[in-house]
Amino acid sequence: MRILVVDDDPDLVDIIAYSLRKDGHTITTAASGEEALAQIDQDPPEMVILDVMLPGLDGFEVCRRVRQRWSIPVILLTARGEEADRVWGLDLGADDYITKPFSHGELRARVRAVARRAAVPSTLDRGILRVGELSIDLAAREVRVGERIVELTPKEYAILQCLMLNAGRVVPHETLLRFAWGSDYLDADVEALKVHLRHLREKIERNPSAPEYLLTVRGVGYRLRRPTGES
Repeated sequence: MRILVVDDDPDLVDIIAYSLRKDGHTITTAASGEEALAQIDQDPPEMVILDVMLPGLDGFEVCRRVRQRWSIPVILLTARGEEADRVWGLDLGADDYITKPFSHGELRARVRAVARRAAVPSTLDRGILRVGELSIDLAAREVRVGERIVELTPKEYAILQCLMLNAGRVVPHETLLRFAWGSDYLDADVEALKVHLRHLREKIERNPSAPEYLLTVRGVGYRLRRPTGES
């Protein structure tokens, strides 16, 4: 996989590049937000690992601009562990975040999990899933509500796909995390799952505060409700 690492700390970039090259990834680097956007525009990578604290354009703004134009998975790096920063990054469309300092193992596991979710599972790559006005074309990775195309991040797509495959049934947090994050998910990812579900409601539901499709089963997980009359 071609991964762009964006950080103005050359020592950290070298550490990340060394770690990920061990897994066979091709690494390119950028030291600023402006340089990163120019590289992506010229030759989009398959993933971006993006530091929040950058000179000039910060990582949040770079993430926002990337999400406006591309569906490239984005992992944010932040030295700040505050929940507000994590939520803000996810709100802007990041697929995951890692708080510094982090281990080589965590970094590589996060990359593997995001990469898996950015690819269509080979056993689920054909056909269309439909629930009411909501549909997923699995081959095209296209989500629609009625005739309206809905743009989702790879993580949002994976969560919705899992819920639609289990429409009408309660899907526990652990099942969604395993499907969307991979088997190496962390317990802390439950909070990120909640943020992604909120984004999905904002994109899919007519009234996100009174969802018709994406229901919360408190303390357990989520359920995609079938409209009345559907089997």
